[in-house]
Amino acid sequence: MWEGSRSILGILTRNPNGFGSSSLLEAARRRGVTSFYFRFRDIIARVGGGPPLQVRGLNVKDINSVIVRPIGRSSLDQAIFRLDALYTMEDLGVHVINKPSAIERSMDKYRSLYLLHKRGIPVPETVVVEDPSIAFEFMRTMPDIVLKPVFGSRGHGSTRISDRDLAWNILREQAFFRHVIYMQRFIPHRRRDIRAFVIGNEVIAAMVRENPESWKTNVAMGAKPKPIKLEGELEDLAIKSTEILGCEVAGVDILLSESGNAYVLEVNSQPGWRGLQSVTKVNIAEKIVDYAILTSKR
Repeated sequence: MWEGSRSILGILTRNPNGFGSSSLLEAARRRGVTSFYFRFRDIIARVGGGPPLQVRGLNVKDINSVIVRPIGRSSLDQAIFRLDALYTMEDLGVHVINKPSAIERSMDKYRSLYLLHKRGIPVPETVVVEDPSIAFEFMRTMPDIVLKPVFGSRGHGSTRISDRDLAWNILREQAFFRHVIYMQRFIPHRRRDIRAFVIGNEVIAAMVRENPESWKTNVAMGAKPKPIKLEGELEDLAIKSTEILGCEVAGVDILLSESGNAYVLEVNSQPGWRGLQSVTKVNIAEKIVDYAILTSKR
């Protein structure tokens, strides 16, 4: 629990006016917690000659917790520095939500699915290669595939392909632009999936997302949310998936196949909740802020 003048909550965001960030700042205000936002470009890192990390004139050591909102697109240099900065915050005693190790695992679709599969979580059959001819050979046993970017969210960049001629052209293009080919077997799913929002070891809210116009079930792609109470096996699946990747706050996407089998598609370590908030009475931002207060180390 926070005490005295050190009760400071930082919101690390690229868009302070976005729904998630503004909701967190408002929730902190209602809780009487001093909060402020900052961007990665506000961070000053030093090795010698001053504090290891400063943000907007504040020594990072004086911050209790930092909630990390979506990092967004970045160059390799930026991605490395941003994760390094989060690791340094953690090393300085700041409670970073989510931990940089969890963000690192979750951002990488291949690594996260590998870790989930290794621990017995059902995930879609996935192939990751650089050679388009090898990928094309796999289409003999996976004739209907979904191509995804290794890093990405909200369904952007995902393409479903079943035509072999078209697939060959796209696979070659992927290789030409030096993209890693990440392909999954398409699972028929009646154009709907489940998003479970997990904080700590609890599913605080969940929704079914249905999209009559497309196989993509992201709200950003036009899917409509409906509230659902997650129980039993599906609830356990969501909680266990977040634990495996080390996430404290996460959105878990679960696909139910037409045959009734459940698959974890993704664990989002920097989840949005605008769609879910529209269909639940739970104030998600307040739940996150309360969790940050409760679990802070100082």
